[in-house]
Amino acid sequence: MLSSEPIFRIHAELGEIMELGATPYGGRRLIPILGGRVEGPKLKGRILPGGADWQIILANGVTDIQARYSIETDAGARVIVHSDGMRHGPREVLEAIARGEQVAASRYYFRTVMRFETGDPALAWLNKIIALARGEREKLTVKLDIHEVL
Repeated sequence: MLSSEPIFRIHAELGEIMELGATPYGGRRLIPILGGRVEGPKLKGRILPGGADWQIILANGVTDIQARYSIETDAGARVIVHSDGMRHGPREVLEAIARGEQVAASRYYFRTVMRFETGDPALAWLNKIIALARGEREKLTVKLDIHEVL
């Protein structure tokens, strides 16, 4: 069961896609995470620059996503984010996203499993949860609605 409302939302600002080439595992690419905001009833802050989204484009068109980045809360606490998931959909929809066109999130599948790490006692609850995110990809941003698995 999931929390009925997102515990927070992430709006991540991205750099340009860096194509790393075809490997035996699939097409590899890296997308720098430059910053952004975290807003919600359980967490507020900013995304720190320096994170990245490492992706593998599989032969079946699925994008395997492994993102690592950090958040600094408005109170100054730091949180490490581990996000693993996938994105897929009809070819024409994925091509539109790749061109930077606005595409409704309902037209493709973008989900991640999220875990968090922090040393801040006030946020220790984050160390003990798993969350699921529903995502939306835009040209230079990703928006995630984060729901706690209850």
